[in-house]
Amino acid sequence: MDTYNMMDSLRESKKYLNAKTISAGLLATIFGCTGPALIIIGGASDGGLTEAQTISWIFAIYFFAGLLGLYMALRYRQPISGGWSIPGAVLIAGALTQFTLAEAMGAYIVAGLIVLILGVTGWIGKVMYWIPAPIVMAMIVGALIRFGTDMILGIEQAPLIAGSAILLYLVSSKITDKIPPIIMAFTVAVILAIVLGEFQMQGIETQFTVPQLMVPGFSLEAIVSIAIPLALLVVGAENAQATGVLMAQKYKPPVNAMTIFSGLGGIITAFFGGHNANVAGPMTAICASKEAGVKEGRYTAVVVNGFTFMAFAIFAGLLVPFVTAMPGVLIGTVAGLAIIGVLLSSLQSAFSQKKFQVGAFFALIIAMSGVEFFGISSPFWAIIGGILVSLIVEGNQFKERAENEVKEAA
Repeated sequence: MDTYNMMDSLRESKKYLNAKTISAGLLATIFGCTGPALIIIGGASDGGLTEAQTISWIFAIYFFAGLLGLYMALRYRQPISGGWSIPGAVLIAGALTQFTLAEAMGAYIVAGLIVLILGVTGWIGKVMYWIPAPIVMAMIVGALIRFGTDMILGIEQAPLIAGSAILLYLVSSKITDKIPPIIMAFTVAVILAIVLGEFQMQGIETQFTVPQLMVPGFSLEAIVSIAIPLALLVVGAENAQATGVLMAQKYKPPVNAMTIFSGLGGIITAFFGGHNANVAGPMTAICASKEAGVKEGRYTAVVVNGFTFMAFAIFAGLLVPFVTAMPGVLIGTVAGLAIIGVLLSSLQSAFSQKKFQVGAFFALIIAMSGVEFFGISSPFWAIIGGILVSLIVEGNQFKERAENEVKEAA
C-alpha cells in the first residue's frame, strides 16, 4: 500500500482544491453535523447527561474524527473520511438509561481495544480480503439506499423545498459542470427553508463550553452490552461500508490501517465521553464520489471535511443550537442527492458480474431491511448473511476464486 509524506500531500492538495472538492467536503460535514448530531443530543438528554457532558461527547467524536480523516487522507491520498458510528450512537442512547456515563466510557475503551487488536494482528485484512466484493457492494447499496428514499419522501413532506432542490440538481447537472449541482441544490433549499420559516430559530441560546476530561469506570455488564456490539458496528458496518465504497471507486483501501486508527480513535474519545471516532461509511461515500472531482484529488475533499469537523467540535457549544434549527427534510434531500453516484457505482459492481449474485442479493435485502439482532445493525448481518447464502448456493465459486489466486501467485 502506497504511503505519502503528509506535508507533501497537504501541499499537493492545493492543486485539487476547487469547487468540487470543497463542496464534497462541506457536504460531508453538513451531513455529519446535522441529523447525526441530533441523535447524540437526544441520547444524552435521555441518559441524563449534563450540558457540559453532552458538548464534551460531541467535541470528542467530531474533533478526533476530523483528525483521523486528515491523517488517513494525507497519508494514503485516498478519500478516507473520519466520523463515528451512527448506529453505535443509537445503541449508546439506550444504554445510558441503564449504565452510568463512567461505565459506558469503560466499555468504549474496551470496544476500541477490540478493534485495535483486529487491525494490529492483521486479522481484519484477511477477513475483508476473503469477503466477495459483490456482497460488500450490495451491502453498501442496502445500507445507503434509505438516503435515496428519504429524498423522495421529502417531496411528500415539503414539496417546494425538496422538489426544487432535486429539480435544480438535475437541470444544473445537464447545463453546467462549473458549479457542482449539489451546491446549487443545497443553496436553493436553504433559501427556501428560510423564506418559508422552516428554520426553528426561536429560543436559541449559545455559549462556548470547554470539553471535559473524565475518568472511566468498568462494568462487566456494560462491556457485554456496549463494547462488543460497538466494536462489531465499527468493523462490520462503518469500516466495511467505507472499504466497499473505496473499492467501488477503484481505490485500494488500507484496511488494516483503517481498523487500527478506528480502534485508537475509540480509545481516545472515551476519555472525553465520546463513544468512538472511526473511518466513516457515509462521509467516505460523499468524498469518494465522482462529484468530488478527479480520482487522484478526491482526498482533498476529506481534508476540507476534516478541518471543518474539527472546527465544529471546537465551537460545538455555539453551533449545535443552529444545527437543531435546520429542517430535517432539507438535510435528507441533500444527503440523498450527494449519494447518487456512490449508489450507482456500487450497484454496477454488485450485479454486473455473474459470480456471488445470490449472496449479493441477500446482502442487499438484509441491509435494506434495517433488522437488528443483539444490538448490531443490518450492514453487519448483511455481510454475514450474504456470505452464508453464497457458501450454501455458490460454494463452488469460492473454490474457483481460491484456485485462481493460487495460479496468479505462481
